[in-house]
Amino acid sequence: MTPIRNIVLVHGGFVDGAGWQDVRDELTRDGLRVHIVPIPTLSLADDAAMTRRVLDGLDGPALLIGHSYGGVVISEAGTHPNVASLVYIAAFAPDRGESINTLITDPPAFMADVRVPWGVDALAGAVTEPAWQHRPSWYLVATQDRMIPPPAQRAMAERAGSIVVEVIAGHAVYVSQPAAVADLIRQAAAA
Repeated sequence: MTPIRNIVLVHGGFVDGAGWQDVRDELTRDGLRVHIVPIPTLSLADDAAMTRRVLDGLDGPALLIGHSYGGVVISEAGTHPNVASLVYIAAFAPDRGESINTLITDPPAFMADVRVPWGVDALAGAVTEPAWQHRPSWYLVATQDRMIPPPAQRAMAERAGSIVVEVIAGHAVYVSQPAAVADLIRQAAAA
């Protein structure tokens, strides 16, 4: 099988794509074509549509990667014909009908009003057809994550049938350990 050359990165809530810089730099040094989706995080529908637009512009198969809320986005947008595989990085991996609101207890409404806007509709947006049911997936569990508990990450990864790698890191593992994240992406791209 020919290795995947297109890498599409989707960030989570409260941030923008700048956090992917070191991961992007690692992967582009290997000759991979890296695209960072600037999702607005106002609604799942808008974020999935933005991701599909990026996928539409690619010249071949892609690996679709999501961190945190980005996992919800890739679960929704990942059935796009250009998506070969998925990689979840300390991310939500919801099933059909699930949203962040259904996966966490008492999601605070104020989250839509802090720092980087994050719409309540993004929290409530339910996945219609989880891509992990149709595509191979990998999952990086951040073992010191205080946002998405590691047992929840492991459970979602198991449910999705993902190949799992564990890294001793907090939630922003793609910032604190970009080499570990890039290594997993390389492994998935070569599979």
